[in-house]
Amino acid sequence: MIGQNEHYDGHVRSLEFANEQGKFTVGVMEPGEWTFEAPMREWMRLILGSWDVRQQGSDEWKTYGEGEQFQVEGDESFTVRISDTIAYLCPYT
Repeated sequence: MIGQNEHYDGHVRSLEFANEQGKFTVGVMEPGEWTFEAPMREWMRLILGSWDVRQQGSDEWKTYGEGEQFQVEGDESFTVRISDTIAYLCPYT
């Protein structure tokens, strides 16, 4: 079964699914600055575009490009800053 998620008045949208490899969301984010809570461990893999990321507990922004990823531990938040529409894949446990 495929689920749908929408955040920030539709500026962030994703589909969620599970298969024998695990649980995933795949989505698109429009330009803006978006903060997310991660209730479990996840890996944010950028498929298209670039984004700046600030993880919980840090004042530092780090830029990631296509093919790069960052990990978020469970029960943490992170903020992404995007200047052009991006696409991502997010495996989580």
